[in-house]
Amino acid sequence: MILIDGKKISAEIKSEIAEQVKGIKERGGKTPHLSAVLVGHDGGSETYVAFKIKDCQEVGFKSSLHRFEDDVTEAELLSKVHELNSDDDVDGFQPINVGRMVIGLPSFISATPDGIIELLNRYGIETSGKNCVVVGRSNIVGRPMSVLMSQKAMNTTVTVAHSRTKNLKEVCASADILIAAIGSPEFVKADMVKEGAVVIDVGTTRVPSNETKSGFRLKGDVKFDEVAEKCSYITPVPGGVGPMTRVSLLKNTLLAATKQIYS
Repeated sequence: MILIDGKKISAEIKSEIAEQVKGIKERGGKTPHLSAVLVGHDGGSETYVAFKIKDCQEVGFKSSLHRFEDDVTEAELLSKVHELNSDDDVDGFQPINVGRMVIGLPSFISATPDGIIELLNRYGIETSGKNCVVVGRSNIVGRPMSVLMSQKAMNTTVTVAHSRTKNLKEVCASADILIAAIGSPEFVKADMVKEGAVVIDVGTTRVPSNETKSGFRLKGDVKFDEVAEKCSYITPVPGGVGPMTRVSLLKNTLLAATKQIYS
C-alpha cells in the first residue's frame, strides 16, 4: 500500500506557483490577488480561510479577507459578493465554468476535483480503461469529479453512486478507483473495497475527540485502518485531498491573473 501524500504534492505545486509569481513580478506584471468572504465564526471555516491566507503569502499572492458577523443582512452580503464578482471569477462552481468544464473547454475547475486529478497524475496512477466509482453526487465534488474522470485525459468508465444506490456495497467493490465523497464518517468499510483498488477519501467531518487540544478531529469517509491494507494507493485524512483543494484554488487564481482562462 502506498500512502498518497497530499501535503508533499501541494508543497511541490506551491513551489512551482511561487516561481511563476516571482517571474511575473520581475517582468512588472500584476500580482495575483485572492479575496475571501467569511461570515460568522465557524471554527472549520476560520481554519480553512486562515490556511488560504497563509498559502497566498507563501506563493507571493496578495490576499484580502472580508469579515461579516452572523447578523449581516442579505443585502449587505450580496453587495460585497457583487463587488468582488466584478473581478474575474476563479470559482469552479460558477455555472459558466461548470459548463465549460463539462464540454471540455478550458475552465476554472472546482478545487477538490482538480486536486484529486493532480494527485492521480503526479503519482503516475494508471486510469485509462479502469472502472471508477464516485460515491457522492454533490455539485462541489461528485458531479464534476465524474465528468473529469470520464474525459479523455483520464479515460475511466465512471459510475456515480449515492445513498439511494441499490447494492451500494457491491458497486463500490467493483471499482478500480474509488472516490468517496459522501460526507459520512468511515462509511466505506473493507468489504466495500476491491483488493488492489486506489481509494481517494474526500471526507472531512469534524468529530469530537478527547485526544486533541481542539476537542475534535477530522475523519474521512473511509474507515482507514480497515481499508488501507487492501489498497494499492490511498489518501489519508487529514493530509490527503485537503491540501490539494487549497493549492488548486491558488492555481485557478494564477490562471485568472495571467489571463490564461477567462470566466
